[in-house]
Amino acid sequence: MSENREIGLSTADYYFDLPEELIAQDPMAKRDECRLLYMDKETGKVEHHVFNEVINYLEPGDCLVLNNTKVIPARLLGVKEETGAAVEILLLKRKEADVWETLVKPGKKLRPGARVSFGDGILKAKILDIVDEGNRLVKFYYDGIWEEVLDRLGEMPLPPYITHKLQDKNMYQTVYAKFEGSAAAPTAGLHFTDELLEKIREKGVDMAFVTLHVGLGTFRPVKVDNVKEHHMHTEWYQVTQEAADKINKAKEAGHRVICVGTTSCRTIESAASEDGKLSASSGDTSIFIYPGYKFKLMDGLITNFHLPESTLVMLVSAFAGREHVLGAYEEAIKERYRFFSFGDACLFI
Repeated sequence: MSENREIGLSTADYYFDLPEELIAQDPMAKRDECRLLYMDKETGKVEHHVFNEVINYLEPGDCLVLNNTKVIPARLLGVKEETGAAVEILLLKRKEADVWETLVKPGKKLRPGARVSFGDGILKAKILDIVDEGNRLVKFYYDGIWEEVLDRLGEMPLPPYITHKLQDKNMYQTVYAKFEGSAAAPTAGLHFTDELLEKIREKGVDMAFVTLHVGLGTFRPVKVDNVKEHHMHTEWYQVTQEAADKINKAKEAGHRVICVGTTSCRTIESAASEDGKLSASSGDTSIFIYPGYKFKLMDGLITNFHLPESTLVMLVSAFAGREHVLGAYEEAIKERYRFFSFGDACLFI
């Protein structure tokens, strides 16, 4: 047994066999009625619940950390002006007013200089340049307000493993989504309703909202054998003074900080000092959390079930122990839980 394998540094250590029919294709009609697997991270003991029973595990004084990013309808389907060939442009990152870094399909049809039309010419685009990993810099032309044009023409950029068409765009958005900029939803937050959040507040649990714009890199597979060699994508985050104060106050009073989703976790762990103090800050983070990482702030994690061998399974394993996590996943598969973005949730605490 190599040293890599012993301490969970081999990508293969995070493999599990998932039946394809357990990949959730549609969101639940009632957000908070999905299933919730609770695991005691110290003992590995597992219990089965409904998501709205999460409130029973929260205590007055705890601080819930939520990512208030908003997914933009970033998938644009159009035609190449010169030939009428169907093309797809996925918005990744805004570079300046109307210039975006994008992912295009098919790439060979969209060389610099190519022009694309969407919605019978309501929106037009010109390919400016080819940048990292074959992504394209694209300039858009339109009349009116960009957000309104995008809302009219764009589709939600659902993960590659979801093949069904989304009937209601809002179902791939948290009820507290506020700041536009994500290419994927912070999916652990999809299970909360306004009513459940209100009940949690009434119980005396504080809520801190942070922002991390989720990039498509979140779905990028780990292609190296040694976890340490994986190159993590960067994402923009912001922690406000108000959020920092709430989280610091909970920690100082001996209460718990519970993150809703791996994105909230990565945000506060990126912004925290080594001694566990959180400051207001913003910038790009490429933090990669895998076993061996010492958490500075997080005491509990509400999250979905993640892909085998993904950086997200590695993060959860760093927090709750690889064997415990894989054991919980095995139990979830046996109990026919729904996996991934529209799937069920876990609570590790």
